[in-house]
Amino acid sequence: MALLRALVVVGLAVNAYVHLRLATEWDTITEGIGGGTMFRIDGVVAGLTALIVLVWGRRRMTYLLAFGVSAAALGAVLLYTYVDVGPLGPLPNLYEPVWFAEKLASAVAEAVAVAASAAGFWLLGRAPRAPRGRRSGSTADAAPRDETAEPVDR
Repeated sequence: MALLRALVVVGLAVNAYVHLRLATEWDTITEGIGGGTMFRIDGVVAGLTALIVLVWGRRRMTYLLAFGVSAAALGAVLLYTYVDVGPLGPLPNLYEPVWFAEKLASAVAEAVAVAASAAGFWLLGRAPRAPRGRRSGSTADAAPRDETAEPVDR
């Protein structure tokens, strides 16, 4: 699990770094909420999610969150590379049909985070869990009754 956790954190951190670094280059797109703003939002969300995975990486919901964030980022980069969808409501048109080093690094990091977070979510769902909140003396701790035994008169 430590390896999966590290892969998710690094993948999200690379995504955050690339998007925050490139945000100023997208400030020229001002339609909707703006291209630079979209990149900053992606960078901040990816960075915060990386921190959440780092702190609470033993919880399934953490990996589900990481999967959603990284899959959305990967889906967006693939969509805006191969399809000119135009503006979508408040979202600006970020169509850019070329690959360059930082874009490729971000996409690979996002794909690694998608795979690792999916695996983490699945593995944590299969792990046996310790019982929660049992108090000594509760009926849950009592020995099972022998249903075939004869009743005892007292």
